[in-house]
Amino acid sequence: MKKLRMAGRNNRNLARKTTSVVLKWMGTICQRIVPICVFIPLQLYPKPNILTTFTSVKTDLMIPEISKIKNTGSGNFFLMAGPCAIESEQMALEIAERIVSITDKLQIPYIFKGSYRKANRSRIDSFSGIGDEKALKILKKVSETFDIPVVTDIHSAPEATMAAEFVDVLQIPAFLCRQTDILVAAAETGKVVNIKKGQFLSATAMQFAVQKVIDSGNNNIVLTERGTTFGYQDLVVDYRGIPEMRAMNVPVVLDITHSLQQPNQVSGVTGGNPALIETIARAGIAVGVDGIFIETHPNPEAAKSDGANMLKLDLLENLLTRLVAIRQTIIQF
Repeated sequence: MKKLRMAGRNNRNLARKTTSVVLKWMGTICQRIVPICVFIPLQLYPKPNILTTFTSVKTDLMIPEISKIKNTGSGNFFLMAGPCAIESEQMALEIAERIVSITDKLQIPYIFKGSYRKANRSRIDSFSGIGDEKALKILKKVSETFDIPVVTDIHSAPEATMAAEFVDVLQIPAFLCRQTDILVAAAETGKVVNIKKGQFLSATAMQFAVQKVIDSGNNNIVLTERGTTFGYQDLVVDYRGIPEMRAMNVPVVLDITHSLQQPNQVSGVTGGNPALIETIARAGIAVGVDGIFIETHPNPEAAKSDGANMLKLDLLENLLTRLVAIRQTIIQF
């Protein structure tokens, strides 16, 4: 028994010594190898050169360089707003008149928004437009009537030159934000190019779309956040992307209403959650977006496109009033 107890003590002592040696060896490895392991990925994957250090909220807002845009000295965010699609001349003029009145009252720089054609539809029988030329002429009439800039989407490279004759800002849809020929064609018109961030892309990845436009000779660029795919039928907004894209030294817009879309519905018609419009908008202003994008309609239920996520026009003034108050509070800090 005495010999067995001695053997047990010896085994425990040996185990302690072995453990001590192993821990000491592991400590040496960690000191010498881990810093190398950390260093290597930093060398393999450096931060993009286009990004610089940034603060979470910058008070010096960036506004696109457009001759017709007003109220740029107010310190307010700028607004892109209007119907999803141009349905008629009367409807477009009525919406524009109402928003111009509101934005002049609140001193908000304003760009009228309207799509002359909706090319990305779930179903072939969905409304796509009243005719390209007819809708583009209505956009031009809105601009001339109220002396305001207008923005519309394009869907292919040849459309850039066509649309540029009628509008001030060419918008690249999110699904097309990596299409080099469209970006180059839009840039070469000399118009402001608003690139919507793809629902499938990180904010940082948008640097490459920006660079394509810059390399094509156009520095007047806007980036728009419009939500990130979350499953098959929803979107979420990652607000970390706002300062990341602002660090590219371009104005950044938050598309509030499209961020609340619920795509890929079994009906073939996109759904939405407009009850959260103010929630998304308040958060966007709080993190320092330069502009906001809102689709609005006098009667969203009767709208021919995207009615499920649009803001009723009668609610716009109160919303903007509250957002301006948030903005004015932020610039105090």
